[in-house]
Amino acid sequence: MKIAELKNNSRKVDIEAKVIEKEEPRDVNTRYGKTKVANAKIEDDTGTFTLVLWGEQAENVLEGSIIKIENGYVSLWNDEPQLSVGKFGKLTIVKE
Repeated sequence: MKIAELKNNSRKVDIEAKVIEKEEPRDVNTRYGKTKVANAKIEDDTGTFTLVLWGEQAENVLEGSIIKIENGYVSLWNDEPQLSVGKFGKLTIVKE
């Protein structure tokens, strides 16, 4: 799948992209307890998209990394679509 194909409510997203920007991780309180979250901008040859990194991913994924996401999903946050890995997805750092 390519970034240009992503839209709200896309499910079972398998994509490989480069992290071109990443915010500093921040602490948030969720119903599961305290964790880290960071927004990142990813790109491929078709465009850019916002990726939300949770927990260890917020710390481990770096700008410039090539990542692979399996079984991700797209949802709206403040009327902006964003890609998340979620509980059933997987994020792999292909190249740092």
